[in-house]
Amino acid sequence: MDCGVPFCHNGCPLGNNIPDFNDAAYRGEWAEAIQILDMTNNFPEFTGRICPAPCEGSCVLGINKPPVAIEHIEKTIAEKAFEHNLIVPKPPATRTGKKVAVIGSGPAGLAAASQLNRAGHTVTVFERSDKIGGLLIYGIPDFKLEKWVVDRRVDVMRQEGVAFRTNTNVGVDITGEELKQQFDAVVICAGSTVPRDLPIPGRQFKGVHFAMDFLTQQNRRVTGHGDPKPAHLQGWETWQEDILATDKHVVVIGGGDTGSDCVGTSNRHRAASVTQIELLSKPPESRPEDNPWPLWPMVLRTSSSHEEGGERRWSILTKEFVGDAEGNVKGLRLVDIEWKKDEATGRPKFVEVEGTERKIPCDLALLAVGFLHTQKGGILEELGIEQDERGNIKARGYQTNVDGVFAAGDARRGQSLVVWAISEGREAAREVDKYLMGTTMLPSRDKSLLQANA
Repeated sequence: MDCGVPFCHNGCPLGNNIPDFNDAAYRGEWAEAIQILDMTNNFPEFTGRICPAPCEGSCVLGINKPPVAIEHIEKTIAEKAFEHNLIVPKPPATRTGKKVAVIGSGPAGLAAASQLNRAGHTVTVFERSDKIGGLLIYGIPDFKLEKWVVDRRVDVMRQEGVAFRTNTNVGVDITGEELKQQFDAVVICAGSTVPRDLPIPGRQFKGVHFAMDFLTQQNRRVTGHGDPKPAHLQGWETWQEDILATDKHVVVIGGGDTGSDCVGTSNRHRAASVTQIELLSKPPESRPEDNPWPLWPMVLRTSSSHEEGGERRWSILTKEFVGDAEGNVKGLRLVDIEWKKDEATGRPKFVEVEGTERKIPCDLALLAVGFLHTQKGGILEELGIEQDERGNIKARGYQTNVDGVFAAGDARRGQSLVVWAISEGREAAREVDKYLMGTTMLPSRDKSLLQANA
C-alpha cells in the first residue's frame, strides 16, 4: 500500500499494523494476514463487527475520498482464518506456576486472560452471569454481533487452558481475600455498569427503563439461555416485568450506539413507532472546518437500525414523563433547545426555545444516556480499592492501591469502546506479567508500533 505516512496506526487503540495486513489480504495471503493481526488484536472477529473504526477516520485516503474499509477487511481476515483452520488452540509451551484471577469476561477481561495465558500463567476468569462474554453476549444485539462468534473464541481460549467460572459474583460468592489467598494476582475488568439516570418528574412510572435492561433481556431471549429476568444476579433484581416494545410507542432517549441498538431491537419487536431523541445538535453531513483530518470526523452517522425505520430528533430536552391513573407511562413532555456559547465560561450551553413545548405519545421509554462508573461495593469495598472522583477504579499503570490487584477496561477508564477495552486488557496483562516475573515479553501498543515501523 502506498499511504505515505499511515495515520491509521495513530487512530487505532490497539496499534494494529494495518497497511501490512491490508496488503496481505489483497494478495490473498490469509495466514500472513492473521499472523500480523494477531500480534496486536486478540479478537479481530469482534472488532471487525462492532468497532466504530477510528482507524478509518485517520486513513490518509479520507482527506478527499472515502477511507479504506479497514473494519471489513479485519473481519474478512478473521473469518478466512477460522475457515482455513489458521486459528487453532495454542496452549503455552510451559507454565510459570503463577495463578491469576480475572474478574469479568467482557472484552477487557477476555483480552487480559488471553495474554496472561500466552505468558504461561494459569488464568481463571470469574463471571457473575451464566454465560461468558459480558457486554459482548448480553449487551450487544445479535444483529450486530452474533453469540456464536463469541462462543467460538471462548472455546478456543478454553482449549488453550483458560478456566471460566460462571454464576460467580466476586465479593458475594467468593470474597476478595479468598481470591488474594488463592491467586498470585487479580485483575478487575468489571466494566462500567451503573447507568446514568434521568431524574425528572414521572421517572417512577412503569414503562421507563434503562436501555441496557431492555437489551440484556432481549439478548437472553435470543440465546435461549434461561429466564430473561435473572433475579439471582446482583444488579438485576429490579427486573420485575418483561420489557417488550411490541405494539408500543417507543421513545429512546440518547443518540449513541446503545440508543441505536434499542431502535433496532424495538423494530424487531414490531413496535407501533420508534423515536430516538438527542439533547445535542444534529451533526453535519461532512467535516466542518474546525474538525480537520486526521481527527475523528464529527459527522452524522446512520446505523443499520436507523435505516430499518424510526424517527430521529436532535436538540430536544425531555422535561417530564406523563403517566395514566394506573401508573403507566403514556407520554413525554419535550421542548426544543438551542445551543449557545456561554460568554462567561466559553462553554456551550442550551436554552429552551419558547413556544416549542409539547407532548408526544410514549408507552415505553428507554434511557440510553450513558454509564457513570463501575459498580460500587463488593470487592472494591472489601479490599479498600481506591476510586477516582468519577467512581472509576484508580489504577495508575493498571495497578490499584492494593498490592497484586490490577484493573483494566471501562472499570478503570470509564465508559468507552470495545477496542479500547481490548487494548486495556492487553496492557494490563503486560503489567501483571511484569509484577509476577520481574520482566515481560508480552507486547505493548507502543512496542508493536515500533516493531511495525522497524
